[in-house]
Amino acid sequence: MRLEGLSTAVTGGASGLGLATARRLVAAGGRVTVIDLPTSSGAAVAAELGPAVRFVAADVTDAEQFAAALDAADAHGPLRGLVHCAGASRKVRLLDKEGNPGSAEDFEWVIKLNLTGSFNALRLGAARMAGHEETDGERGAIVLTASVAAYEGQIGQIPYTASKAGIVGMTLTAARDLASKSIRVCTIAPGIMDTPLLARLREDVRTSLAAAVPNPARLGRTDEFARLAGHILENGYLNGETIRLDGAIRMAPR
Repeated sequence: MRLEGLSTAVTGGASGLGLATARRLVAAGGRVTVIDLPTSSGAAVAAELGPAVRFVAADVTDAEQFAAALDAADAHGPLRGLVHCAGASRKVRLLDKEGNPGSAEDFEWVIKLNLTGSFNALRLGAARMAGHEETDGERGAIVLTASVAAYEGQIGQIPYTASKAGIVGMTLTAARDLASKSIRVCTIAPGIMDTPLLARLREDVRTSLAAAVPNPARLGRTDEFARLAGHILENGYLNGETIRLDGAIRMAPR
């Protein structure tokens, strides 16, 4: 699909990977609906990026809110792209220092946001794309966001690893499921990206993280994620694949 004129929804689009993706798609001539929490800076982002961008507040774990946001995106132009970046983590260890079991509530919160949110993105996004006529042999494409933690989760990342591994596991199945509707599904698994979360770390910690990346020995740039997401939308033969974007890093236990 051509990015020019393409209507795409970007969840988590008010910051980090999502914001970079929204910028990239707008620069390519696309129309973007930023979907993020009402407490986010989504409205300011939409105002900054111009008339091709609109902001709709929604929680991706709330099916009714998310569906309404996707309806708004569909009204912005037939929805053919969805880049799902919304997600978060909480540190959970199986046992704390005193030997007490880890928090099931925190585990379930991360699973609901990252994994159930991705399931909602797939089913609700596909439901809207399936109603459109094919263009260039397809009706749309959905890009999910996993993490290298899906493969090498670190200590304290039990819920995050489980949720991101679930997204990787869903990718091929989802692509096969939606093949009859001419909708593609791919996932990006980023490594250590220079997001606002990492910007809050001390400079020596950031330097140490960058040095752990084999090549190039630096943090990943959010625009590198955005360029890959845009390429997936454009490249009609990319389907059912999870692509690591990580400078060849393999995470240590901690």
